[in-house]
Amino acid sequence: MIDARARGLANMYAAVATLFVGAAFWAWDWVNLSFRVPFVHMNRYQNLVPYFLCVIGGMLLSARDVSRRLAARFHLPDLGGSARLATRQVAFMAALVFTLMFATQDHGMSRLFLGIFLVCCWLGLVCLNAWLPGSLARFVFQKGHRLPTVFIGKPGSFAKVREWINNKEPLGIYPVGLLSPEPPASEPGSLQVPWLGPPSDLAKVLAGGRVGQVVMLDLPATDAEAGFVIGACRDSGCRLLIHSNIEERYTHPLVPVTEEGRHFYTLQEEPLEDPINRLIKRSFDVAVSLPVVVFILPPLCALVAIMQRLEAPGPLFHARVRRGKQGREFCMLKFRSMRAAPDDAAAESKQALSEDQRIFRFGRFMRRRSLDEFPQFWNVLVGEMSIVGPRPYMPILDEEFRQQTEGYRIRNLVKPGITGLSQSLGFRGAVLEEEMVRRRVYWDVYYITHWSVWLDVQITARTLLQVFRPPATAF
Repeated sequence: MIDARARGLANMYAAVATLFVGAAFWAWDWVNLSFRVPFVHMNRYQNLVPYFLCVIGGMLLSARDVSRRLAARFHLPDLGGSARLATRQVAFMAALVFTLMFATQDHGMSRLFLGIFLVCCWLGLVCLNAWLPGSLARFVFQKGHRLPTVFIGKPGSFAKVREWINNKEPLGIYPVGLLSPEPPASEPGSLQVPWLGPPSDLAKVLAGGRVGQVVMLDLPATDAEAGFVIGACRDSGCRLLIHSNIEERYTHPLVPVTEEGRHFYTLQEEPLEDPINRLIKRSFDVAVSLPVVVFILPPLCALVAIMQRLEAPGPLFHARVRRGKQGREFCMLKFRSMRAAPDDAAAESKQALSEDQRIFRFGRFMRRRSLDEFPQFWNVLVGEMSIVGPRPYMPILDEEFRQQTEGYRIRNLVKPGITGLSQSLGFRGAVLEEEMVRRRVYWDVYYITHWSVWLDVQITARTLLQVFRPPATAF
């Protein structure tokens, strides 16, 4: 099947790339010894075998990345993807090589020798990653190993998978024709695929003996239809692949889940349902928030209290109810940046604008630099919030945004954050139209379904940069 061909191609490429890197290592050693490369002072009798093994080990460790990328479009030319893969490959090699060097305290090994090799290796791997997989696919899956494929379904369904078919043709997959209730349109720009007749002609088409695979473009409508297609393929020894159109029927992308041999679909990935990931995220939250609460928050509280007393006397904190994970309410802390006023839910729900007269001068400075959010590190430390997550809104606005935006409540699957992916991308300030809500929700859901500790680090770094260089939307 297609996935087996892809995995085999990945393994072949990983082996060839490893041989390439190993040969390049010894070639570079020969060049250095033969031509005495300037600035590279290497002992002629230096034992390079351990470093060679580290280089090979790095390539073998990166082979998993090769397999992961191959499952999609690895056999197609992609210079950007090739460069990213080469970076990971060289990073694995460098990690092993320099770990060995520092662990053994090998002062005779030239750092410049290794550095030049890794840089040249990266350049070579970029070219190899971009060119070799496609060349291997064309060489391996020539005529004798091509997989003639018949498609069953409506012409419209075939049109939706046409790009996928084009991407898989280098793996030997090519369409023989289409079995559909009606023939495809013959106008210019149509499918340009032969019509073989109605689906009931499948057995007759397979009897010709030149079809290697049947692809059903939609899930069978009835058990009888499924039994007919499966029986025809089994009788002729033909492979069968059934394309699920369940996402189109339910108008939402679905994620397949397998539990004890049973297959389910869910609406989105949730990496933070993994307890190990939750532990990593909580450790990151505590590692960042604890020093802030102990060392930064006390003097900052003193400074803010003095400025508030001078410009707008009143309480130090602005403490209001917000909705957190699973809709649970909690009291979120902020430094007060507006003039003190009696509690009024309607007035509080009015979003602050750039020229809002309720904000005093130092309060405007705090809001622009995000200093008013620092008390929320206490909320993080006690577990009510996270460093990174969807920003919580006032209950009145929260309900209003829920009514405006489909899928808004997905944000409640994780803890709210001091900052979020939306904020790090510049979506800050007042929400004045529905499109602004949709953009923020889109990136919040993207964060929930694509969480990684590296993504948290990136968002935190971007937010820290915005403290010193605030975006135009900050006020």
